[in-house]
Amino acid sequence: MRKKEKVLEIIKRLKEEYPDSGCSLIYDENWKLLVSVRLAAQCTDERVNVITAELFEKYPTMEALAYASQDEIFEIVKPCGLGKSKAKDIKECMKMLVEVYNGNIPDNMTDLLKLPGVGRKSANLILGDVFGKDAIVTDTHCIRLSNRLGLTEETEPFKVEKSLLKIVPKEEGNMLCHRFVDHGRKVCSARTKPFCDRCVLSDICPKRGV
Repeated sequence: MRKKEKVLEIIKRLKEEYPDSGCSLIYDENWKLLVSVRLAAQCTDERVNVITAELFEKYPTMEALAYASQDEIFEIVKPCGLGKSKAKDIKECMKMLVEVYNGNIPDNMTDLLKLPGVGRKSANLILGDVFGKDAIVTDTHCIRLSNRLGLTEETEPFKVEKSLLKIVPKEEGNMLCHRFVDHGRKVCSARTKPFCDRCVLSDICPKRGV
C-alpha cells in the first residue's frame, strides 16, 4: 500500500474510532489557547487545565496578563514546570498581542513565530484549531505514530511536518493529529508496550520501533 493510500485508510479508521477528537486544553477565548499551549510544554494537559482555571480567574483578559507582575504569574504557573520562562513568555506574548497586533492573534505562521514562546508546533495548533487552516502539529504522539505506521522515517519535528504535508489531505491534517494524540494515549503508547491486539490499524502497521 502506497503512503498516500495508507494515510487515507488511517484517517478513515481513526475517524470511526475517535469521532469526538479535539484539543484537550480548555479555553473559551482564542488567546487563552496560546497561554495554555505554552504551559503545556513538558506538562500534562490535565494539569494545565487546573492551572489556567486559576490564572484566568485572576487575569481574565489579555490586557490583564500583559501588564501583570511576572512574579505573580510565576507563582500560579510554577506547578507546570519551567515556571520562570513560561511566566516571562506568557506576559511578553500577551503584551505583544496588545501593543503590536491590537489584541488580535495572527493568522499566519510568520507572525505567530514572532510571539514569545511560540514555536512551529504551537503555531500549527493555533492555525488549525483557531483559524481552520492546514496544519500538522508534530507533537510526540504524531512523530511516534507516523514512524511506527511507516508514514515517515523522519524524527525531527519540522521534517515530520513536511513529510506528512506531502501525503495527508490538507483538510485532514489538523484533526488527524488530534486523533494521533488520542490513539497514542489509549493504544499506541510510548510508556508501555503498545496494545497492538486492540489497535484498529494493526493490520496495516509495520510496527516500526515497537
